[in-house]
Parts: sequence; structure tokens; C-alpha cells
Amino acid sequence: MAGKRAEVPEIRCAIYTRKSTEEGLEQEFNSLDAQREAGEAFIASQKSEGWICLPDRYDDGGYTGGNMERPAFKRLMADVEAGRIDCVMVYKVDRMSRSLLDFTRIMEILEKHGASFVSVTQQFNTTSSMGRLTLNILLSFSQFEREIISERTRDKIAATRRKGKWAGGRPILGFDVDPKGGRLIVNEDEATRVRSIYEIYFDQESLMRTLQVLDERGWTNKRWTTKKGKIAGGNPFNKHSLHSLLTNVLYIGQITYKDEIHVGERWSHFLGQLSGLVKVDSI
Repeated sequence: MAGKRAEVPEIRCAIYTRKSTEEGLEQEFNSLDAQREAGEAFIASQKSEGWICLPDRYDDGGYTGGNMERPAFKRLMADVEAGRIDCVMVYKVDRMSRSLLDFTRIMEILEKHGASFVSVTQQFNTTSSMGRLTLNILLSFSQFEREIISERTRDKIAATRRKGKWAGGRPILGFDVDPKGGRLIVNEDEATRVRSIYEIYFDQESLMRTLQVLDERGWTNKRWTTKKGKIAGGNPFNKHSLHSLLTNVLYIGQITYKDEIHVGERWSHFLGQLSGLVKVDSI
């Protein structure tokens, strides 16, 4: 009588998916679904090895891979530490993390709790020494690429500001971001308020007394709508925000970059006769 076939140990696989932006997530079949489908197909191909797909979904839509502050990721790591997962699977390595340092920490947690890591498209897992070597090489190149992109972005911002152009950031009271992008346009209603704030300061000759007047009038700092449709700003002035407004050289057509000040686009009608008094030593 032939002997019984040895039972293959069960390997519980969790699929982690991530997308940096929320664009397209409202679709019936989105990027997160596509990543999970690829993972499920890979697990099915390893059924003879005892691989099974856990039903829990670990989806982070609209979260960057540059840090570990992601709700589904945190839940995934908690389940790994609780011993509920034997294998963590992703579509590509950068879905788990874009930081070499963070990924090293993740791998330490997985190894500590006996869980392996598998990338579907790069076809390797960390149960073998070759898989670990390949992973480290891929992560090194990924980190290098990320740093190069960051350097290019910083260089672009520096070049833009040195040409006197607005390079993005939070809009300030008196200006709106041009819907076409790339520059600021004067908000005439807010510009009137900015002129009044300067007049109040020069009349009161004190930040604290100026703050009191602004509070009595219920005036707040810039309020705007973000690209995601959220309302930001609109807070009462404090000593810091008022000082920042009164010393902001953008009101006289200048642009700052680090410690440099460059001649920029001018809005000569913005402050009128007050334009030469924007940067006041006594403020």
C-alpha cells in the first residue's frame, strides 16, 4: 500500500495595494483592484505549495509611499505581528514603500515574525538569499531614482524663483492662484483688506494693538480651496501670521528663495503708496 502524501503546510498570504493619488478610485475597477487581482492570480498559481489568499483587504488609496503613515499598512503590520500572516504580497516593490530606510524596517518586522515578502511583477520572494539580494538592489535603485527626482524638483523651483516667477505653495491674502497655473493674480477684495491692515499697523505702531483691531473686525488670514476640494486657512491672525504678512516682499513684486531675494512679477497697484513700506525695520 502506497504511503500517504505529506501534507503541504498552509501559507497565509495577504495582498497589500497602494495608489499615491485618489484619482480614478471611484471607478468600478480601479488600480487597487487590478493590483489585488494580479496578487490573487499569483497565489492561485502556488496553490500546490499551500498558498492561500486571506480575504482581508489592505488597500491604501491616496497615500504616498514615502512614509509609513497609512491606515491599511498599519493594520497589515499589526496582523503580521499578531502572527496572522505568513506572506505579504505586493504588485511591485514600490507599492510597499519608496523609502529604503522604511523598507529595511519593514523587512526586519517581517523576518522577526517569520513572514516572507513577495513581489508579483518582479518575481522574487525573500525566502531565498537570491531574493533578498535582488530586493536590496531594486530598493537601492528605487531610492536613487527618488533622490534624483527630488534634486530635479528643487533645481526647478530654484530656477523658477530666480527668474522672479511664483513656484507654488500656499497662496497669501490678496492673491489667488491662476486657474491656468504658474502665477498669482490679484484678488481685489482681499487686496483692499491688505491695504487696510497696513494702514491699521502704521496707525497703531504695534503688532498687538493691530491684532486687537483685526480681531474686533473678525478679519482672518487667507482662506482657499485645495486641489482636493477641501477648505483651508481662514484662521484668526496671530502675532506670527500678522508679522509674516507685513514683511512679505511678494506684495512689492519680489520673490524669495532661501536667503535670496529676486525681482519678480510686480503688482504696482496692489499697495499703492504703501508698497515701499512693506518691509519695515520696526515690525
